[in-house]
Formats: sequence, C-alpha cells, structure tokens
Amino acid sequence: MSEQLSQIFGQKGADFVRKIVKLALDEDEQDLTANGIFDKNDMSYGKLIARQDTFVVGLVLIPVILEELGVKEPEKLYSLKVSEGSYLKDMEIAAEFEMNTALLLKAERIILNFITRLSGIANNTKLFLKELEGTGVTLLDTRKTLPGHRYLDKYAVRVAGAKNHRMSLADMLMVKNNHVDAVGSITKAVEKLRQTYGTSCPPITVECRDKNEVLEAVSVAPERILLDNMTIPELSENLPLIPRTIEAEISGGVNLKTIRALALSSQTRPADFISVGSITHSAPIADFSLRVKRLK
Repeated sequence: MSEQLSQIFGQKGADFVRKIVKLALDEDEQDLTANGIFDKNDMSYGKLIARQDTFVVGLVLIPVILEELGVKEPEKLYSLKVSEGSYLKDMEIAAEFEMNTALLLKAERIILNFITRLSGIANNTKLFLKELEGTGVTLLDTRKTLPGHRYLDKYAVRVAGAKNHRMSLADMLMVKNNHVDAVGSITKAVEKLRQTYGTSCPPITVECRDKNEVLEAVSVAPERILLDNMTIPELSENLPLIPRTIEAEISGGVNLKTIRALALSSQTRPADFISVGSITHSAPIADFSLRVKRLK
C-alpha cells in the first residue's frame, strides 16, 4: 500500500496522507460503545453506498485506514465494486466489507468523512469543467484547501479531470499584490527574484490588477501573468496585451455563473488557465452511507 500511495501522491504527499488518517483515528479515540458490545469473534458485513448520483473519490484510502487500525492484510477484508473516480447512481454500492464488527464500526466514520469530502470536491470540479467545455481554457485549483488536507483535496481535483496549481509555496515564484506593494514595483520584485535564484530560478507568475501592471509585467517577461479580479471588459482589453510566449491566467471572483463568460472574454487572445478556489474550499459533501449487518 505504501508504494501505491507514493505513486499517487509522491513520497511527501503519501507521508501527509498517512499522518492525516492517523490523526483522524486518534481524534476518535477508543470506540467504547462497540468495544463494550462486540468481541474479537463478532463479524459483520458492511456496504458503502452512494446516497445520490455522484462521483466517488477516496476509495484508495480504505486500505490505509484499515492498516492504521492494525490490519495486516486489509485487501482481504474489503472489495471495491467500482474504480476510483467512477460515477455512481443513487443507492449503488461502492465497496463491501467483511470483518470484525468493532473494527468496522471504528473505521466507518473515518472512511465516510474522507470519501464524502473528496467525492464532493470531484462533483464540484466536474460542474466547473462542464462550463469550460469548448473554450480551450484549463481549470486550475488553488491553495484554498482544508489545512493539512491539501494533497487529498488536490488529488480529488485531478481525479475529476482538472489540473493542480502549485502544491506549496516552494513550487512556483508568485509575485502577488502584497509583494509588489511592499517592494515598490513588479519590475523590482521580478529582478530581485532572478538575482536571488540565478540560473536555477523557478517559473515566475506575476499577479496584475490593472492595465499598467499588465504592461509592466509583460516588459519583464515572467512565465505567467495572472489577471486578478478583472471584469469581462477589463479582460478583453488586457488579455491581448499578453504575448503567447507568456501564459495568461484568470483568477478571482470566479463562480459557476461567471466562469464561461470570463473564459470567453477575449477571442483574439484567450486565457490559458482559469483558477477557482471554490472547487475545494466550498464544495458540498457527497452523500454516502456505510451500512453494517452482523453476520451469524
């Protein structure tokens, strides 16, 4: 399981995921109710069921949760009925379990907490992707994720079909408004970064608020220019100022009602990307249940 986690999340991400799972189990402490009713010989059947039409994400965490509960061979205790990222109809079974009753009840809420959240992010991401169909603009997430859960939140975005923006502050140099206001200008900020990092300088993105900042950013040729909280008329004026050699990203104030119009704001020079924080920070959870029946 460790190898599979590393393939999905990378080694650092896999470590984060295991820590989060362990923290969730530690947070629940001992299940005094189940432990007081059932002994080690009590066995139950459980089924993870979608309670709505939904994509399912987070099935890869089931063996991790069982391992953290002390199960040596978790694959023997459950079976997946669908693959990760599948679309389920209401009442369709995603996974089945046959295992110790107290252990299954201990795992129940943890499994549901992860899967309902991650599936909800996938559902939300799919809605935004549908609005972008035919525009040629790539949907990105942001760092607006649940603290500690970034690798998981962004994983759900990837499974849904969108792309990840930077995972951390170390993945990209991003000159934002506060950097510009503090140092004095976009030019000074970019020059300082290139001086500091030299030939190993990571890609630079510059956030711009108006036409003057866009023109200044173009003059220092960063890898990407981000147009922040601009209206459609402002985008139609500013996007054509950005040469194709520099990527263009739209961000700020993007929702399901506005995203398509923003993406189509310039026919002569469309944006390459549009980033949306709400696909992670405001995603409604998906409805799943785990029903348990004691085996005779």
